[in-house]
Amino acid sequence: MGATIKIEHLNRIFPVGNQQIQVLTDINAVIPDSRFTILRGRSGSGKTTLMNQIGALDTPSSGSILLDGQDLVKLSDRQKEDLRRKKFGFVFQAVSLIPTMTAYQNVEFSLRMAGVRGDYRHRVEETLRMVGLAGRMNHMPAEMSGGEQQRVAIARGIAHHPSILLADEPTAELDSGMAAEVTRILKEMTRKEHVTVLMTTHDVGLMDAGDVVIELQGGRIVDVKENESNKLDVLS
Repeated sequence: MGATIKIEHLNRIFPVGNQQIQVLTDINAVIPDSRFTILRGRSGSGKTTLMNQIGALDTPSSGSILLDGQDLVKLSDRQKEDLRRKKFGFVFQAVSLIPTMTAYQNVEFSLRMAGVRGDYRHRVEETLRMVGLAGRMNHMPAEMSGGEQQRVAIARGIAHHPSILLADEPTAELDSGMAAEVTRILKEMTRKEHVTVLMTTHDVGLMDAGDVVIELQGGRIVDVKENESNKLDVLS
């Protein structure tokens, strides 16, 4: 099942020389359970920094990030590492597939890294079928298009049944048609896998795909739009 993420009064300040650069300012939002949320913003708006806070890859300067009521900010480094391994899936702009492994082997390796036990075959084949690559399982990354590689990365990200899938600019290097296809697959994951999906993008053409679209400018949330008829409490 997915998970609800509640962000409260989040700030992130980076020391640069003798200066303090505030990248995120008083972020308050809810990423709803088992929905497809898009975090929109231009380069430098703070969306990747916010994604890194949510994924426990970085620590905020102040504020809290509640995952089903548990404050990620208060966890130890070991607890965060364990959380990332079990509860989170990640898809990045750079797909970072292992070039000497087939699509099947890349997904299988992610299951081993997550500590999943048992026979991997069914789950690996299932996830690759979900992303439309049933016929490409034994192909190497170099034999695949950019869109196909990104779909392998999605299969890899969801293989261990994470509660949350974080996708940081996964369509930035793709043409518009393939970007729309990858976005469609990510949205389908909320239904097929009951996973909470958060994707960052600056592509305005993808906005309608999000159940919720949160816009960042200058490190602040400036707008929240809902594309569903039912209202979701996404901004506290």
